[in-house]
Amino acid sequence: MNWASFYAVISGVNRHSTGIGRIWLSVIFIFRILVLVVAAESVWGDEKTGFTCNTQQPGCNSVCYDQFFPISHIRLWALQLILVSTPALLVAMHVAHRRHIDKKILKLSGRATTKEFEQVKTQKFKITGALWWTYMISIIFRILFEVAFLYIFYIIYPNFTMVRLVKCDSYPCPNTVDCFVSRPTEKTVFTVFMLAASGVCVLLNIAEVLYLIGKACTRYFQKPEADPQGPWFTQMLSPYKQNEINQLISEHSFKPRLNLGRKSPTDKGGRCSAF
Repeated sequence: MNWASFYAVISGVNRHSTGIGRIWLSVIFIFRILVLVVAAESVWGDEKTGFTCNTQQPGCNSVCYDQFFPISHIRLWALQLILVSTPALLVAMHVAHRRHIDKKILKLSGRATTKEFEQVKTQKFKITGALWWTYMISIIFRILFEVAFLYIFYIIYPNFTMVRLVKCDSYPCPNTVDCFVSRPTEKTVFTVFMLAASGVCVLLNIAEVLYLIGKACTRYFQKPEADPQGPWFTQMLSPYKQNEINQLISEHSFKPRLNLGRKSPTDKGGRCSAF
């Protein structure tokens, strides 16, 4: 798998994330993806060929290996990283949708310049409103995937340390045979490291959830109770949307003045509707 392209996709959300979210993405890339690609894959490269049993019975090695290692550590961690990082794409799609709406408003205004279109492409959105909910849902999915994979790993490998010798009596082994695991100490070190990195990511995600909830509560209690068209409401709108709203308000404000000289359709006496 091309991990560099995968990281480039999820890193596009980085500029719309909180500080804790940027730390999480750094931990994912440096301490998990890089370690998995550079070191862990080479350590587990001989996991099948280096697993030997003291018998020449055909098929015994494969059956015993499958009994003690039903899922490869590397493949399990790769699947975990993919599923844990995928929820970030929800935020990327939400941001792309917001930019698409802003571009449509610019085109409808008829006064848009090339510079304004470029600003829409590079605009940084604050995590408020609907984007807050999308971002929160993505973090919750991250936590669920991390915890689920930690639980699956514990079910499959309850002992995190890699043993040197395992005994197997599965068919077609003629009797109880001794099987030996290659480089068990190295594999134990990387197993503990990857599980610790996963635990750190869970803590970072929980901290980010608490941070977002705290910021939302702060905005709610600092919100002025005045006119809903006041500064707080204006800040939540895109500047292009606000310009369109202001134009509509100004156009509607002239309509009563233009209608002063007209007769009301319900005024049978022909009197001015203003009176």
